Amino acid sequence: MLENGTIIGNRYEIIGKIGTGGTADVYKAKCHKLNRYVAIKVLKKEFSEDRNFISKFRIEAQSAAGMAHANIVNVYDVGDENGIYYIVMELVEGITLKQYIDKKGALEYKEAVSIAIQIAQGIEAAHRHNIIHRDIKPQNIIISKEGKVKVTDFGIAKVTNTDTVNSMAMGSVHYISPEQARGGFSDITSDIYSFGITLYEMCTGRVPFDGETTVSVALMHIQNEITPPSYFNPSIPVSVENIILKCTQKRMDKRYQSATELIADLKRALITPYENFVVMPEDVDTSPTVLFTQDELNQINARKQTVQEPDVMPVFMDNHPEDDYGPDMEIVTDNSIDLTHIYDDDTEYEEHHIVDKDDDDDDDDITVTHDDNKIDKIMLWLGIGVAVVIVIITIAVVFRVLITFNGIGSDKGREETTTQTPTVAVNEGIAVPGLIGLKEEEAKEKLNEMGLGFKSVPAESDIIGKGYVMAQSVDEGVHVAENTQIVVTVSTGPKSFEVVNVLSLTEEKALQILKEQGLNPVTEYEFNNDTEQGTVIKMVPVAGSQVKQGDTVTITVSRGKQNKEGEVPNLLNMDESQAREAIDKAGLVAQLGGTVSSTTVEAGKVVAQNYPAGTKLAAGTIVEYVLSSGNNTKSYQGKIVLIKAWITANPLPEGFVEETGMKEVQIVFRQEKDGQSYSQEILGFTDVNALMDSQEISFNGIVEGVADGNAEIYVRYSWTDAVTGEPKIKTDSVQTMYVPLSEVTAQ
Repeated sequence: MLENGTIIGNRYEIIGKIGTGGTADVYKAKCHKLNRYVAIKVLKKEFSEDRNFISKFRIEAQSAAGMAHANIVNVYDVGDENGIYYIVMELVEGITLKQYIDKKGALEYKEAVSIAIQIAQGIEAAHRHNIIHRDIKPQNIIISKEGKVKVTDFGIAKVTNTDTVNSMAMGSVHYISPEQARGGFSDITSDIYSFGITLYEMCTGRVPFDGETTVSVALMHIQNEITPPSYFNPSIPVSVENIILKCTQKRMDKRYQSATELIADLKRALITPYENFVVMPEDVDTSPTVLFTQDELNQINARKQTVQEPDVMPVFMDNHPEDDYGPDMEIVTDNSIDLTHIYDDDTEYEEHHIVDKDDDDDDDDITVTHDDNKIDKIMLWLGIGVAVVIVIITIAVVFRVLITFNGIGSDKGREETTTQTPTVAVNEGIAVPGLIGLKEEEAKEKLNEMGLGFKSVPAESDIIGKGYVMAQSVDEGVHVAENTQIVVTVSTGPKSFEVVNVLSLTEEKALQILKEQGLNPVTEYEFNNDTEQGTVIKMVPVAGSQVKQGDTVTITVSRGKQNKEGEVPNLLNMDESQAREAIDKAGLVAQLGGTVSSTTVEAGKVVAQNYPAGTKLAAGTIVEYVLSSGNNTKSYQGKIVLIKAWITANPLPEGFVEETGMKEVQIVFRQEKDGQSYSQEILGFTDVNALMDSQEISFNGIVEGVADGNAEIYVRYSWTDAVTGEPKIKTDSVQTMYVPLSEVTAQ
């Protein structure tokens, strides 16, 4: 266990332990380089010499490091130091979904689906990077204080460039997919199965399978059908229940085949929860009928043999013949389930070796005669198949006769037909495609290509993006006549409202009002001879325009009259009162930038100023000065490395053209003492083009006795508006760096 105050990687200070797992502890820490709080996962000491655990630990970092998504906990750094292996991650203040379920019990379906959508979006992002998580469960889902849901813990994730990966690494047994429990291959649908179990628990407050041992639970996932969640919570809508049941199908090909498809159904469930729109898989055997000759049957009987399998257990599915799993009945042994790789629910990497403690010998020896069983089953299924086909044909004929009889001489039947969508028999007409989640133009093109008509109806939605289809009048898969018009509901996005007028208000007040409206205000500045400095003179879009929450509103704030300039006086060796008076006479604003030890300037006199003497500045510009604290025995010095890429990566303001505009960088160093903030410019505004790719900047501390501070990097854009011809200036804060200072003894 790491002590509070321990420094890792020469930048991460341990603040406190916030969690623990089977092989790793999680700490809250402060990154002094970027001045932010992070979470650090540290491999426990007893596993730090085990190459297997170290390899898995690094796999987690590599799996998650390449993914930047709002619903995935970001990985910032990975390293090792003196036998300490660690991963630095985004710190999410909140609780796990498991804790939330334990606290609230079964969640209301709208809340459960809203959380599920965010989880699925995180899974979708991982799948886009060819990463299968393989341990989706509520314990690995974090809900922040702001309600943001994030997927974490890619400890047993697998990176793949193919469709499947071997499942030797197992997820938690209560959420494990059947193929993982069998030790077979897994793909993205394995994550979807675990997601379905997680949604089941959100809606019911319990997991579908539970038992005294991990082995029994794993076998339930392979053998047992899931009890519909509505049995435990009757208030669950049919659409949500069907989504859960489709996710948790035993066969991989019957589940959702992508997280994108799953997300579309989840979003639709929020809009029409009681509509039965989920396309459930059908149990249809598409294999051809095989007729055996008498000679072939004789050969089969001649090869009969009894197979003795010690210490095994035959596994059958209640509703699935053995053909689903291979040419012969599947025998599940300790090796096929791979028991030594089943993870305990509360363990991240630890592998538990499971020993069967049952002394009952009744099941120790099971004799299976493959050929006898197989012939009997073939004959049984052939008989059942023939009977089913006869019943289906009979029902179809009767149904067609009744429809025809009802349509002849019945005005009522004809009138009703004209008011409904002209659907036709399953094997006739055109099958309506799925349109939910497509863009409006894509849906129209798809229907027209199939010979169907298209009509769109607008509707507001806070969930479905603008221009995307959120509902269709005829369900996917239904057969209709050619030229049938399909009506689709297209989202117009969130509800719009009028933006309030903030002209003539102060910058601070305008920003407050716009943020209260749920808008994203952006500030620009320009000189104006007719308006007082700090007043809003323009806004885009204009007041009264229709906007939606999250839209950007740009306000332009006056910098006052441009023709008023002041010349910075030479302040060196002045006392403070003289310096303030000189700055005031120049029409500028005086501000103390702190004190610093000096061997050449006596205490109380100005030793430095942030603008050189003779510089012409706009009226009202702040000029800082630094006073000498005398010839002390020690002082502090610091240095930073400025990377040019930090500046060039900053987004350019709208309308700025690099060929004609100017981009300058400034660095201000700030320190605090006794609640007072002090600052000085350690790099004046410098043309970015004049910078080296990387350069070191050294400077003295400005506050006596303070051994650290923050360096703030700004970039200033200056350009002429191409339309109005007006000069424009915008300053962005690029980065804040924590800077420790070194003590220097005066000579």
